[in-house]
Formats: sequence, structure tokens, C-alpha cells
Amino acid sequence: MRILQLHSNFIEYKPIQKEIAMAEKAEKKMNRLEEIVVLFTAIEEGDNISVAQKAIDEVKAFLEKLKVNRILIYPYAHLSSNLAKPSEALQVVRAMELYAKEKRIETYRAPFGWNKQFTVSIKGHPLAEQSRVFLPTEAKKEVKEEKVSEAVEAEEKLESSWYILQPDGKLISVKDFNFNKQKDLERFAKYESSKVRASQQMPPHVPLMKRLEIADYELGSDPGNIRWYPKGRLIKSLLEQYVTAKMIEYGAMEVETPVMYDFQHPSLADYISRFPARQYLLKSEDKQLFLRFAACFGQFLMVHDTQFSYKNMPLKVYELTRYSFRREKSGEVVGLRRLRAFTMPDCHAFCTDLEQAKKEFIIRFKLCIQILGEIGLSKQDYEAAVRFTKDFYEENRQFINSLAKIFDKPVLAEMWSEPFFYFRLKWDFNFVDNQNKAAALSTDQIDFENAKRYDIKYVDEKGEKLFPLILHCSPSGAIERCVYTLLEKAYKEQQTGKPPMLPTWLSPTQIRIIPMSDKFHEYVEKLADTTEKHCIRVDIDERPLTLQKRVREAEMDWVPYVIVVGQREVESGVLPIRDRKTGKILKMKLEELIADVEEIVKEKPFKPLPLPRQLSKRPQFYG
Repeated sequence: MRILQLHSNFIEYKPIQKEIAMAEKAEKKMNRLEEIVVLFTAIEEGDNISVAQKAIDEVKAFLEKLKVNRILIYPYAHLSSNLAKPSEALQVVRAMELYAKEKRIETYRAPFGWNKQFTVSIKGHPLAEQSRVFLPTEAKKEVKEEKVSEAVEAEEKLESSWYILQPDGKLISVKDFNFNKQKDLERFAKYESSKVRASQQMPPHVPLMKRLEIADYELGSDPGNIRWYPKGRLIKSLLEQYVTAKMIEYGAMEVETPVMYDFQHPSLADYISRFPARQYLLKSEDKQLFLRFAACFGQFLMVHDTQFSYKNMPLKVYELTRYSFRREKSGEVVGLRRLRAFTMPDCHAFCTDLEQAKKEFIIRFKLCIQILGEIGLSKQDYEAAVRFTKDFYEENRQFINSLAKIFDKPVLAEMWSEPFFYFRLKWDFNFVDNQNKAAALSTDQIDFENAKRYDIKYVDEKGEKLFPLILHCSPSGAIERCVYTLLEKAYKEQQTGKPPMLPTWLSPTQIRIIPMSDKFHEYVEKLADTTEKHCIRVDIDERPLTLQKRVREAEMDWVPYVIVVGQREVESGVLPIRDRKTGKILKMKLEELIADVEEIVKEKPFKPLPLPRQLSKRPQFYG
């Protein structure tokens, strides 16, 4: 059993949607409890009544210290990757509630099996946030400490100095910087320096990804492994195609490498110890294997076997890894922000020396800004971090300053006294979401170690074999995280009064046509046929619902353009176009709308509508 224990000023929660068939009965109303200790509780395989009682006994002792006697038991599956079966978990939760009441604790419990919206205000004292693990007595001997790399342990102990690097090159301590005009940068700096990654609330993008039928949790898999519905698969696929096309245009050679590797391979074993990620492990015959957490080692093993010279450099190799696997901490796995299985575009450049590496680094920095911009994220939507060792900064100060100058905004700078990883310099772009959590998108690193570790050599002008430097770049970050970012951005904009929407090129339906009655079906089918010929995704809502309801549902589906067709439109050929972005109704002919959409989505990949054109013929994937 895992419990995140929060001494709270208040908690408000509302059951939204049943997540399992055996969910308890509950009213979809807001509940508020004040001056209470909230127990976010995950019941794990093997937990029983004795574990429930042990947990409550410790909670009671804690309550006595705080001089409080109210608790809310809040079932929260996100804390664990080893969950008990729902029927068994419910029994344990009920046992906790019963035993707590026997101990004369004022006890409340949130309903089991529901997706719930909640807001919690946590006290500010040192004991307000506690994380607890309770194990069945008989299972203690079997519990083994998770094997993690030296880099993971180093990262957890890592001590950094934090600064703000301004576009003019000034390096100012975070505590002395004026954040009045840089609120997102301030939130990002606090998030990074605190190293608290676990989510304590449901992020806004989670109900959005479900309601829009983009993605959902897969209860039949490990947490952090997501199911993608047809609309989500379309969005994800378009992003994958776009990023890959930009990498090929940049000059990278696309390859494909295995998803699992031998733990005992000498280069891999050494590399794993230097990479801050937890692995999925498996056995096959006499080998212990791990699932890849990046494309690095597959590409490095490939380039080790490749003959190349300075004339071929920088040598650029690219792979879209579907999937990479990392056993992130269970409390950190939530929605699409942090996953255990994800699609990562990964591009390595093998450079002759530091001068060539720095030149290529700048090219890729600018390219990543461009890629995020085309995805739908301006520089105002994310913050930059530059991370370096102290000696590298002192030797390359002008070069590092140039990154902040190009970004044209103050950036967070993290300085290490010595190298903890294989890189001495790294930058990353980070989106700060509606919970003030940050998620890295694009990134690049200068790697000084792995060419030697993998015995990768190139031939220089004199015919000598030398070790290259390696740049590690993900041009967009994980594709799933791009979807998360777009949804969180849409929610942010909605809070300011703007209509939430996806970029038109990523919208599953780009134009929706709504006939006012059955007699216009044939006409709107011809309109849709014409539109589809121009590689625009169009659908028809011909369901026997009121016109008002169908227009409202188009708004709920975030459709960029909606056309209502009646007798006047048939006779004149002039259509009333509801433009979601501007909120205006535009009067134009179909060919004019098609030309406008073609201009907006030009040079972007296209895929046809992933669902039946008629809404009446579609299944309902969620809700």
C-alpha cells in the first residue's frame, strides 16, 4: 500500500466518470472538506486487512502530533504500478475506513473506481506532505530494492547552483532575479530546484484527452502505457510524420534499431550506469535484457560498425523510437505528461571536434524552435534551461551566452561543480502547465564520453582514427508530451476567454457540415466530396438532433470550421462559416474556404479522416 498523506486546509472533489465496471455508486456533485488529512491511497497486489490496519495505526499517531482527527481516504491508482485487482482493492479500502472509525477517527472516503476532479490546498509546515509505504508482513522478505543506475542515484543527490542567464549574457542568481515579468520562468525555476515531480491533482489535459476521444489509460497494462483512439492516433501520427520530415530535411539518415538489449554487453552496461533512467527488465534464456529507454545505444552500436571520415561529418543519424521505455516513479506517472512507454524522436550528430559540435549545436537549437513553432507552440509558451559544468561554462561562456541571445528571453541556468553524466552541456525547452509542473520538450546535449565507451572512431585528414563528440537531440521531445502540451495550452487559453482548440493541421475534423434537415443530405455530401479532394478532413453531422445541439457538439469537439446548410445556402452557394478561432461567422463560397484552409495547413503532413464521415455511423469510444 502506498499513501501520499497531505495535511490540508481543504479539499474539493467531484466524481466525473466511472473508470471501472464495479465503481461504487456516487453522485456527480462537488464535495468539500476542511482542516483534514487527505490520504491518497493506492492498494497494491498482496495488500490485505492487516496492512489496512497498520496504515491507520500510523496515521492515527500522525494525527495526534498534528492535533487533528479528520481524514479523507482517497483511492488514487497513480501512486503504484503494481495495483491489486479492483475487487481486492475495494475490500482493503473499506477495511481502512471501518478500522479508522473504530479508532474514533472522523473518517470520510471518496468513491472507488471513479475519475475525479479535485483541488487541494496543503498546509505549509514541514510535516504537511508525507509519503508512506506499507507492506504485508509475509511479503517483507521477498521485497527487493529496485535496481537503478548510478546516474539515477547521482541525480537524486545532485546539488546544483541555479541562475538566470539573460539574453545580454548576465548570469544572475535565482534568488536575486526579478521575476515580475517572467512568471512562468519563476514557476519553472521553483519546480526544477524543488525536484518534486509527483502530481497531487488531476491535470486538466487528462479529462480533455478522454472527452475528445484522443487517449485514455489502459488498465490492462502497466501505468504509463496509453491507449490511443482513432482521433488520437491521427494526431500522434501527423506529429511523427512532421518531425521525421524535418529531420530528413535537416540531413539526418533515418534508421531503425531493436527495442531490447543485453545487460551484459560491455558498452551498454557502462552506459546504463551513466544514464538517469530506470529500466524495464526481462529474461530470455540465459540473458538478462532491458527495454530501451532511448535510441542512443542502438545508434551507437550501428555507428561503431560504420566506416566514415571527417568528410562525412557531422554524421547525422535519426530514429523515431516507438517505443522507448522508462520505469518512471509511479507517483510521477500521470496522463500524457510523464509516461513509461513513449515515442521519442532521437537524432545524433557525430562531430569532429568541439568547434564543429558548437556550430551544429546552434543549428539544431534554431531548428527545434522552428519545429515547436510549426507544431503550435511559440517561444511564449515554453521556457528554456541551459545546464553545464562550471569548467565548461568558464571555457565556453560566449557560446553558452549565445543560446540565451538566440532564444531572446531569460533562461534558467543550472551549474554543476563537476560532471555527473556523460554530457558537459545540455539545453532543454520546458512547458509549464496548469499545475505549475514543467515538462521537457526539445533538448540537445554535447556528449564527451560515449564515443570512447562504444569505440566509435572516424578518420581525420591525416588518416588517423579519432573519437568524435556526439550531440544528442530530441527535436520535439516525446510525441505524447507534445499532445499533452497542446491540450494544456488550450485549457490555459480557455481560462482567458479564448476558445480551446488544436492547430488546424492537427484537428481530426477540420470542417464539419451540418444540414438543417434531411432534404439537404445529398447537397452536403457533394460539398464534402469536393472538400476531401483537397486533402481536408471533413465530416457531416446528419443525426436527428436539434440544430442547436449539433452546433454545440461541434464546439465541444473543437472543430475549426462549422458550416450550417439550408435552402438559402443551396440556392446562393454562399456558406455561413463559423470560424472557431475568431468566433465570427464568415460568408464565403466553399472554394474560398478550401483555399484558406490549404494556406493554413500547407507544407504539413496530411492523413484522411480516421472515422466514418457521417457522425451517426461512429462508435462512442469514451463516456
